[in-house]
Amino acid sequence: MSNKIISFTTRRFISPTASLNSSVTCRHLSTLSVDFEHFTSGWNIKDIADFTKKGKYEIQTFNKISKKGLARFPSDLYTLNDNEPLLNRNANAILLRSHKLQESEVDVSVRAIARCGAGTNNVPVTRMTELGVPVFNTPGANANAVKELILCGLFLGSRRIVDGVNHMKDLGSKGLAKERVEKDKSMFGGQEIMGKTLAVIGLGHIGAATARDAIKLGMKIKGYDPALSIDSALKLPRDIKLTDSISSAVVDADYISINIPYIKGETGTHGVIGKDVISNFKTGAVLLNFARGELVDSDFMKDHLDNNDGYYISDFPDDVLWSHQNSVILPHLGASTVEAEDSAASMAAETIRDYIEKGTIKNSVNFPNSNLPLCPEGSIRMSVVNKNIPGILAQVTDIVAKFQLNIIQQINNSRGDIAYNVLDICPTIKDGDRLSLKELQKELTMTDGVLSTRIIFGTPGMGYARNIDDEYWV
Repeated sequence: MSNKIISFTTRRFISPTASLNSSVTCRHLSTLSVDFEHFTSGWNIKDIADFTKKGKYEIQTFNKISKKGLARFPSDLYTLNDNEPLLNRNANAILLRSHKLQESEVDVSVRAIARCGAGTNNVPVTRMTELGVPVFNTPGANANAVKELILCGLFLGSRRIVDGVNHMKDLGSKGLAKERVEKDKSMFGGQEIMGKTLAVIGLGHIGAATARDAIKLGMKIKGYDPALSIDSALKLPRDIKLTDSISSAVVDADYISINIPYIKGETGTHGVIGKDVISNFKTGAVLLNFARGELVDSDFMKDHLDNNDGYYISDFPDDVLWSHQNSVILPHLGASTVEAEDSAASMAAETIRDYIEKGTIKNSVNFPNSNLPLCPEGSIRMSVVNKNIPGILAQVTDIVAKFQLNIIQQINNSRGDIAYNVLDICPTIKDGDRLSLKELQKELTMTDGVLSTRIIFGTPGMGYARNIDDEYWV
């Protein structure tokens, strides 16, 4: 398993043009009329007027999203749409849970996508990055729900509870339960978890919470995480023993809990719990998989169950192990609690709002975290999404200067192939009371390497422009 390090570059500065023109002050926006385009270029739709109405942001939802979460969108600013998306092609953002999103469902008006959950395997993240669309998730929102099920899995793997329940149902159907219960209970003996060793693979929100509670149950904890963050490390129990590999973590462990993301590709995590790792399991070791089914090589796991009296508890369907006598396969119940669904939907809604209303990026899986302080009074905020290639930032600032506008404050962050800029512009004008940003936005958007621009000001839903195959869509 390779360790993948994602680098972030951050630049924040005050524009030198602001100091050079210190005698010039921003106009109070209540007296300023600002012009920018809305659905006027690139579109070829007969009923354009029907779905380009101004005044609210449009949120397209898939799946059944928690009402508490959706309530985070104020009705005076947002319209929620759960109808057939192809009939409502004006969404500004998409909110979903398990729906497998297709590129055809992401119209050019979509600024952002948020999944109510941690994984984003059902979203074409790579393609969205190429298009300049941030994808958000909700890390930690369902951590408690999954952790509780992992703890349940510890007991399911220690005492043959499921087998015992099924046996009692069978006896009950024959009227033999009371007669046979004492005689048959020896068939379902087990062990206690106190004093046993639990290896936790992946020490993020769920892994750290599992480790903390397992110690309270009297267990010894070993852990492994190649990308352990400072924040996560501070949440770990003091008595945990950290190892330098998965194999060294599982050696001598009575129980192994995997809590790592599933990543496709040669350097990903597909089948990471395979022969090399499983061969280090001790006799009777119990594997708990509440992360992703594809992380485990089922054939090698079956060999362990057949020959070493091991046990496998999984929250995912498995074509090989579903009927094995030493496996318990659950129907993906990890985050299926009312509390987890409320928490994930609420976090997703707040994330979308922060991005749409302020340009803030947090919990994105493909864009860099970005948070510029609140707009100074009398300024207009713009954002620019571009390919992370040299020279674009200089071109952006030059274009703004060309239109004789001051940049009061600005932030430029990059992550991988994407760069994200937020600019607060002082709308100083010499003649008249009307400021036109039409030509400025068009020139910025059509700059080579720029993917999209937004004017985060004024009427909700307006001010978004994209460069699609060198054609201007606004």
